[in-house]
Amino acid sequence: MGNFSVIREFVLLGFSHLHEFQILLFALILLIYVLTVLGNLAIITLTCLNSRLHSPMCFFLCNFSLMEMLVTCTVVPRMLADLLTTHKTMSLAECLTQSFFYFSLGSTNFLILTVMAFDRYMAICHPLHYPTIMNGPVCMKLVVVCWVVGFLSIISPTLQKTQLWFCGPNVIDHYFCDSAPLLKLSCSDTRHIEHMDFFLSLVFVLATMLLIVVSYILIVAAVLHIPSSSGHQKAFSTCASHLTVVVLGYGSAIFIYVRPGKGHSTHLKKSVALLTAVVTPFLNPFIFTFWNEKVKEVIEDMTERILLRDPAAHR
Repeated sequence: MGNFSVIREFVLLGFSHLHEFQILLFALILLIYVLTVLGNLAIITLTCLNSRLHSPMCFFLCNFSLMEMLVTCTVVPRMLADLLTTHKTMSLAECLTQSFFYFSLGSTNFLILTVMAFDRYMAICHPLHYPTIMNGPVCMKLVVVCWVVGFLSIISPTLQKTQLWFCGPNVIDHYFCDSAPLLKLSCSDTRHIEHMDFFLSLVFVLATMLLIVVSYILIVAAVLHIPSSSGHQKAFSTCASHLTVVVLGYGSAIFIYVRPGKGHSTHLKKSVALLTAVVTPFLNPFIFTFWNEKVKEVIEDMTERILLRDPAAHR
């Protein structure tokens, strides 16, 4: 490697091809980002402060909202800064740090979604044992395991990337430090890291999705044995928000990471990644609020108290 200059700084192209729409794109993404943070913070605050939301399902939803907010905060502020400047460079340390947190939080997200599916399975298929099995300590342990496994799994590939040589070019055709575009720029042999990334994608995307599918097959089988149609509707309504988020999250992740799709354009991949990092976290608070009856009831009660200036709201 002595004949090559070692590169330790990279240029993020981002959405430079849309240079005439940079300001408009900045305003739109900034608005979505602010609403995303506020929406997820509202879910977390409601869950923590209102005793009616102290249930396993809401506890997992609170952690999922926190995760979605952190994923967005990992990517969007840097993207917004790059939209307003021509100096879009990022050091290797910054690049790997951003990549580590993005994929760690993303992996933990998939595990949380899997735990939420298991929670719905226990609530619908084993309602008598549900309060005993899904108690507070068990829920806390499940969430801690999700966080620990999600973060530990990304440490090894990240450390291996610190040992790579980069001798040019140094342009990453993305708006954040994604793994595949970074590995393409390396002059080292990256096959082992690529295989590891693909294996982790299979584990955290396809394996967890399989567990979710199995859970819902068992849920559907149990619901079909409920005699009343109102029972069917009530059971399925508790799963609707989770299923909607699963479809949005897993669809884009499979497109980008499990099926790299060499035939797809880079711009299309960036657009789908933008859906995962910006749009989906923005929609999730609305999806969960719309389908979750308890959350809707709490929001309606709080709204009525504020509008009517009920003295009980200030107690």
